[in-house]
Amino acid sequence: MITQLYCENYTFFLFLIGVLGIFLNQKSIIIIIMSLEIMFLSVSFNFIFFSIYLDNIIGQLFALAILTVAASESSIGLAILVVYYRIRNTITIELMTLTKG
Repeated sequence: MITQLYCENYTFFLFLIGVLGIFLNQKSIIIIIMSLEIMFLSVSFNFIFFSIYLDNIIGQLFALAILTVAASESSIGLAILVVYYRIRNTITIELMTLTKG
């Protein structure tokens, strides 16, 4: 049986993995984007769990909105990275200051 404490711990550890992924690997932009997606997923899972626990559909609607925004954000970010890679032939954070306009 899945308890409330089990799901809260699961979402907390997913969020912690995302935060550690951002802070421990600041050189690769791909890993930073993947860590952000893990953080969005953990927040969405928390909304869905409490929506089921409280018997309310609003949490599921928020989770759907979060996942929609996260998917569009990651697709735009990856498109920018593809264009940047075609121009510079590398994807590093140190050289991202060259794109400031």
